[in-house]
Amino acid sequence: MSDVYAARRGLLRERCGAAGNSAALITRPANVRYLAGASPLGAVLLVGPADDELFCAGAPTGEADEGRLDERLKVSLLSGPGADPAVAAADRAAAARADFLAVEEHHLTVARHRAVSSVAPRLRLADLGTAVEQQRLVKDEEEIACLRIAAEIADQALGELLESILVGRTERHLALELERRLVDHGADGPAFPTSVGTGPHSGRSRHRPSDRRVEEGDFLSVCLGANYRGYRCEIGRTFVIGTTPADWQIELYDLVFAAQRAGREALVPGAAYRDVDHAARSVLDSAGHGEALAGCMGHGVGLEIDEDPQLAPTAMGKLDACVPVTVEPGVHLPGRGGVRIDDTLVVRPEADGGPELLTITTKELLAL
Repeated sequence: MSDVYAARRGLLRERCGAAGNSAALITRPANVRYLAGASPLGAVLLVGPADDELFCAGAPTGEADEGRLDERLKVSLLSGPGADPAVAAADRAAAARADFLAVEEHHLTVARHRAVSSVAPRLRLADLGTAVEQQRLVKDEEEIACLRIAAEIADQALGELLESILVGRTERHLALELERRLVDHGADGPAFPTSVGTGPHSGRSRHRPSDRRVEEGDFLSVCLGANYRGYRCEIGRTFVIGTTPADWQIELYDLVFAAQRAGREALVPGAAYRDVDHAARSVLDSAGHGEALAGCMGHGVGLEIDEDPQLAPTAMGKLDACVPVTVEPGVHLPGRGGVRIDDTLVVRPEADGGPELLTITTKELLAL
């Protein structure tokens, strides 16, 4: 992987050079990990002008939550208590006679930006913008392999839960059990806080599990994801508990399923982000549920669970091949409950079989 990380940093260095910047200071943890292989707590990465160097307050541990550092990358450990790695990196760039230093202004605090400016007053700061995030959009096959394993782990955890007795158990208990099962199957941890909603709570986006107990006839909606080697996937499913679904439950489920299928089928290279959103949204809107819809129908996943692209009505841009995204429409009826169906897929051209579905747990409306 050392060559992969070096190549990523080399591409960023070329982009900085083309923009007139001598070096780049990377402070956002996911971006540090993407370029360095690991992101120890508080670490920053200096790319160029001479060598690439990681600055951190403590030695990298190599633990799963940090990642495995590029062994060829130079590491500088700060000795003074309270020393800021970003300030140390800027000082090093100035010592290397850099003229312009690109920084991630969307991540730096105002105070930290001022500290970086003050340590090297001759060093002119420029905004790097989201250059690294844009570089992260298209995943290589090793990244996709990590996402595929994360999806398999999430599928396994969810499948085992569905085989257990659910009536009488609380949302909180089920969420904790799912997160334990993720780790048991090899995840570094959950990709995000697991959401379990029952009865009137079902179908809510990012519902925080409560002490409500599962009852016969409830909708049960679950949204979870696994973090595997830093890469995060997402899956959401809705079921009925203990009985034949009511007519209104079948009707609502079929509607959300149709919207989700429309969104998945729209995932082709060159498709506009907002067109994918529209494909799913129009199905729900035509049935009278437009006002309650979420701001977007999906988003990118990778080293973060919610990254670019955003599949939203006003989003600008078009999909590329090898971009992993979620498609996650849902409808919640206040006081009754609702349905969410969420998959993680990788955009692929039709010649390669179309979008690759990573999360494969059945989307049939099961009565558990």
